[in-house]
Amino acid sequence: PSNTPLVCTARLVYLQDLTIPDNSVVAPGSTLDKRWSVQNSGTCDWDQNYSLRLIQGESMGVEEMPLYPARSGTQAQIQMDLTAPATPGWYNSTWQAIDPDGTPFGDPLTIIIFVQQP
Repeated sequence: PSNTPLVCTARLVYLQDLTIPDNSVVAPGSTLDKRWSVQNSGTCDWDQNYSLRLIQGESMGVEEMPLYPARSGTQAQIQMDLTAPATPGWYNSTWQAIDPDGTPFGDPLTIIIFVQQP
């Protein structure tokens, strides 16, 4: 038997928005319960060492969060509690999965909202 450690491949496939579809109209400062359905299509099990990090756009209160644990080959639901900006206008935020070494992987996850005038 070989003593070479088994190297896994991290992959995330976006499946669908479960809440707050793109181009949703929201109230200024409102709390947003954003959920995505994703597939862990890689060979790594996501554990506490995997995260989701903001890579572009408005943070809406979240810069980074743990990536929910998911075994290789399974579907998972990612949930974020966000806060809509107070200023009316269009906002687009994009998050990326990050492996334990800090390397981004998989499909980016986005939210696109329009904050309406109060």
